[in-house]
Amino acid sequence: MDLEDLKRRAAEAAVGYVHSGMRLGLGTGTTTRWAVERIGALLAAGELADVVGVPTSRATEALMRRVGIPVVELDERGVDLAIDGADEIAPDLTLVKGHGGALLREKIVEAAAGRFIVIADHTKRVHVIGEKKAVPIEIARFGWRRTVSLIEALGARCTVRLDGNHEPALSDNGNLLVDAHFGPVGDPRGLEQQLLALPGVFEVGLFVGLADLAIVAGPDGKLEELS
Repeated sequence: MDLEDLKRRAAEAAVGYVHSGMRLGLGTGTTTRWAVERIGALLAAGELADVVGVPTSRATEALMRRVGIPVVELDERGVDLAIDGADEIAPDLTLVKGHGGALLREKIVEAAAGRFIVIADHTKRVHVIGEKKAVPIEIARFGWRRTVSLIEALGARCTVRLDGNHEPALSDNGNLLVDAHFGPVGDPRGLEQQLLALPGVFEVGLFVGLADLAIVAGPDGKLEELS
């Protein structure tokens, strides 16, 4: 099976936890897209009803509207269930997220969820966070060189993310995105706290203690649930 098939299998398994009347948080990326499309199809078929969703990006909002999932804002009620992908998944369900550029909104929504299910194919599993991927960080445009120097002082090699025109890529919030290469991270929570304490840092793509369940599709398509 190719990776898209594996992503689809994991996403559709997560949709099995969606029930009528739920408020959902819907993430951003190629894996979550399959979940959004499946929820839309179930609503259209009448197999789900009264489901609404909070999108974590403009791209997800556009997809939700296209497939017929009502869009609502996040309020004090939070969401019943959040579904999203990840760039890395450690055995304790610590995640690296944000390579799609939506880490700030994703963390806000997923921290407000009664339950957060992360979906992925087997290539996203790691022994230690930072093993394969950089840690995305959303920073202010003002004084960005200073902010990057502070991040690098913590041991990272930083790259400011560029768009297709080789201009600095901006998040939906209008902020810069930095990919910080730390290598394997022994204390993700401690690093997250250090980074968030830096002036100019808005959010960090380390998701510690947020995921309740991971559904991972193996190379043969077999699904494994990690909690």
